[in-house]
Amino acid sequence: MSVQGTCDSRFSQVAEEFEGNLARRGEVGASVCVIVDGEAVVDLWGGEAAPDVPWQSGTIGHVWSCTKGATALCAHILASRGELDLDAPVTRYWPEYGAGGKGGTLVRHLLAHQAGLPVLREKLPPGAFYDWKLMADRLAGAEPFWEPGSRHGYHALTFGYLVGEVVRRVSGRSLGTFFREEVAEPLGLEFWLGLPEEYEHRVAPTIPADPPATPPSFYVQAFTDPASMPALLLANEGGYMTPGESDSRAAHAAEFGAIGAITNARGLAGMYRPLSLGGGGLVTGEHLVHMSLTASAGTDAVLAVPSRFSLGFVKAADNRHLPPADQEGALLSASAFGHVGMGGSVGFCDPAARLAFGYSMNKQGIGLGINARGQALVDATYRALGYRQVYGGIWYAPGEIS
Repeated sequence: MSVQGTCDSRFSQVAEEFEGNLARRGEVGASVCVIVDGEAVVDLWGGEAAPDVPWQSGTIGHVWSCTKGATALCAHILASRGELDLDAPVTRYWPEYGAGGKGGTLVRHLLAHQAGLPVLREKLPPGAFYDWKLMADRLAGAEPFWEPGSRHGYHALTFGYLVGEVVRRVSGRSLGTFFREEVAEPLGLEFWLGLPEEYEHRVAPTIPADPPATPPSFYVQAFTDPASMPALLLANEGGYMTPGESDSRAAHAAEFGAIGAITNARGLAGMYRPLSLGGGGLVTGEHLVHMSLTASAGTDAVLAVPSRFSLGFVKAADNRHLPPADQEGALLSASAFGHVGMGGSVGFCDPAARLAFGYSMNKQGIGLGINARGQALVDATYRALGYRQVYGGIWYAPGEIS
């Protein structure tokens, strides 16, 4: 399959791995973008967006949980401006949220997946995820599954409403509007939380992953315990996870701040570009430090595997010892933060390396996070920058280790 775009000779390994993904690793259509010191050094695309339809420079697609990075960024912009206190109770901004024993929930608990509301017990009606008020009201009135702040568990589908409603209450704008006006438009990004219909023809439909040989741990729990959080995650989602529904016009149009964003590698890397340069006018340098620090780590109460998060972002985690379907992390450097998307997409920044990275594709791999295709591109990028790995773990800068 043909590969198009540009690649600085220093990063030729990235191009080689991208071509290898298409030739040997089951890639169908994809894009990768690497920005260093504010300049794009890799901007490649290739394969097919749909049968007999080539992936083009302007092809866009569903990046799933990479969306959470965009939603978290909106909250951090407000916090950096002094309009949102991450250590304040959520009820300061969203009074109704105190119901059900949640009065002690802090804003930072929402961002760090510590809120205790990864799912809802009460049955959701069809199309619930397209009704922001319904979801916000249901979450405000719900009882948490654990004491907020006492543990963490991936809020796969509720994160966007929890953090996004705080953004809405503070800013007076919907999450999608805030992101468009404060991030996408100023940075010139083709990146949407709520895709306008005029761009629908450019979306590459998602190709589901092939069934894994070993199911994810949370699937095992879901099938054996119908009242468990994994079971509710799979069964109480208003029909959104029905095959094909996430590619519907209604799904693309919704401001779904957990897994609904539409963009490509250029959009993902472009969103993280200002952060790779110390904040770039989106947040202050001082606040950027808070965005990168690990806020929750250990065995995930929902996924039943180890996970690590800063305030709204995924941190580097080496979980390659787990079955492929349970791998939800990515091997980055210690200073990097961003977010992976179900099936393999990823966007992140590494301020110490002045690096911003994006990868998107249409054919999903198994697991909730980055897989061999995306990791090969990340690894090649770090090697080109002179970074090294110790025992195959996270990446270290030149001179950082002996």
